[in-house]
Amino acid sequence: MISNGAIQISAQCFGAAGDEPIVLVMGATASMLWWPEALCRMLAEAGHHVIRYDNRDTGRSTTGRPGEAAYSVEDMADDLFAVMDGCDLPAAHVAGMSLGGFIGQMAALMRPERVKSLTLIGSQPLGGADEPLPGISDRFTEHFARLADLDWSDRAAVSDFLLELARLSAGNGHAFDKAAARARIEAEIARAIDMKSAFNHGMVSTRENWDGRISDIACPVLVIHGDEDPVLPLPNGEAIARLVPGAKLSILEGTGHEIHDGDLEQIACEMTRFIGGERGD
Repeated sequence: MISNGAIQISAQCFGAAGDEPIVLVMGATASMLWWPEALCRMLAEAGHHVIRYDNRDTGRSTTGRPGEAAYSVEDMADDLFAVMDGCDLPAAHVAGMSLGGFIGQMAALMRPERVKSLTLIGSQPLGGADEPLPGISDRFTEHFARLADLDWSDRAAVSDFLLELARLSAGNGHAFDKAAARARIEAEIARAIDMKSAFNHGMVSTRENWDGRISDIACPVLVIHGDEDPVLPLPNGEAIARLVPGAKLSILEGTGHEIHDGDLEQIACEMTRFIGGERGD
């Protein structure tokens, strides 16, 4: 457990503490478990000290009352710095998925000396883009409408709701592994202080105006994006790669808004090559 003032952040480390550090920041409503342990171990075996953590309101981190999010995205970026402090890291490579990528971009602008590089997976550009970008599919809007009537005391009903969310997020390039998704969801529910509070992330907004700031990101950036992403469609990743000077873009064919087990080797290899190249290895 790592403290950020009154907030307690639950984190887990892989690999040797002296190795090149990578901090993994997950997206909205999801705990650290959505960073596959296999990916963490692949990165650790490649010579990295890997840290994943629960964003506030998820997993074992400080969880507020459902429907009350008295914090901003900037506060979540401060949580990232607190995790780095708690692991004695003056600076680290940061990888973010979805909202985690948004937080990573913000962190690179707030404290550029602390972010060595950014890997942005299924993310969107901070502060908008130079043209309108496609957003979440109508299928998700319809599914989220069920939240109003979801009985959070019914574990099976909550599990079914989250399973459908995972299915809707998946691309067609890999068969949807219902059993694996169900197992991860059950683990998520089992360790969460309050699963309903995770959806507080839908209420969180930025405190400052970040319009036009994305082009000021100075660290190396790798963008990884599925070409079938139904939450933040591919043009979002393409916009990041276009707006950040020198950013690299890697497209995962047949992948949705997910970190699929079938893509883990490619993701680990690309991240390792990218970070190694920036270090001159």
